[in-house]
Amino acid sequence: MLKKMRRRFIASAMAAIGAVTLVLLLAINLWNYNITTDSLDNTLSSIAMTGKQPHSGQDYTIPEIFGQHSPESRYMTRFFLVYYDSSYNAVGIFSDFIATVSTQQALSYAANVIDSGHDSGYCGDYRYAVKQGSDGCAVVFLNASQEQQSMKTLLTVSLVVAGASLLAAFFLIAAFSKKAIAPYVKNIELQKQFITDAGHELKTPLTSISTSAEVLKMESGDNEWVDNIQKQTGRMSRLVENLVKLSRLDEGLPLPDKTEFSLSDAAWEAAAPFDARALAQNKRYSRSIDDGLTMLGDMAAVQQIISILLDNAFKYSDDGGEITLRVYRHHKNSVIEVYNTCASGSLGDISRFFDRFYRADKARAADGGTGIGLSIARATVEALGGSITAESADGKSILFRAVI
Repeated sequence: MLKKMRRRFIASAMAAIGAVTLVLLLAINLWNYNITTDSLDNTLSSIAMTGKQPHSGQDYTIPEIFGQHSPESRYMTRFFLVYYDSSYNAVGIFSDFIATVSTQQALSYAANVIDSGHDSGYCGDYRYAVKQGSDGCAVVFLNASQEQQSMKTLLTVSLVVAGASLLAAFFLIAAFSKKAIAPYVKNIELQKQFITDAGHELKTPLTSISTSAEVLKMESGDNEWVDNIQKQTGRMSRLVENLVKLSRLDEGLPLPDKTEFSLSDAAWEAAAPFDARALAQNKRYSRSIDDGLTMLGDMAAVQQIISILLDNAFKYSDDGGEITLRVYRHHKNSVIEVYNTCASGSLGDISRFFDRFYRADKARAADGGTGIGLSIARATVEALGGSITAESADGKSILFRAVI
């Protein structure tokens, strides 16, 4: 349990740090992307505003557009334009400021942009913008390979830094996690010790009360008050026994007698006592247990799991309901499933089924149970190295599945 608590602490801390890191990573790269793209778009707008669309068959030039920039801009900015008339026929190309794009390539780039229907975006190594005019439009392409490489470099560097930071944070959190949860661990240990000590101390007076009630019943005959004393004493004894058992499981104490046994025989033996209960309560009870199943573990613990799940199914199934036990092998694991129908709306909060003293049906709080049976089942399954879940597909039935 303490190892699981420590793992959860590390996982929670890493999740929080990871979320913050992810937000910062996205914020930095999105900010850089927007700044870079805005700068490119401003340059595209300057080119488009100063360019003059020619009439078909006439020569044309681009006026000086770099006066507002540094003198080097003229030699660093590479761009080309493709002009279209109102019918989207290409009527001209301007490529004086770029030498690596042929006429056919320019027309191909522009055709792809026109077909996409977008007014701006990236096309390969170029940032483009479509500028509409009175008698057609111009598609302006600006070489953005350096800017794209800069964005990729920033993304790569930030990913590496974020990864290294998360790795460092993980080792630091793992190193200090034991100290961080120490007060909580101490409190848990004190609670366990109190439950164990109180359980042992309560056994003596409970035994004395039970013995006295038996003697009183023999002397005075049947008496409802004596019967009630015996009933409540028995319930208290079971509660104390279960609390001590759960406390031992929480401490991570190994289960005794880890031997190989026949799971099939053990399941049939644990399921047999419920036949009479099904008959008395007029419920349909079926079993499907594969033959030849074996497993390495504690047979008594496995039988206890089956008994707890079946007992729970009988308690909370609807009148005339159906209870099914299945035991089978899935890959290398043994699977125990207990299914039961129930009245619609009576399931309660499935996520709390394994909480101690939780009852989905408050009206059955006085049925003689202790309210920690499923908690013991989960702790026992986990002590065997498995897991247990509860699920409902239709809200009118519940399926418990233990995988060991």
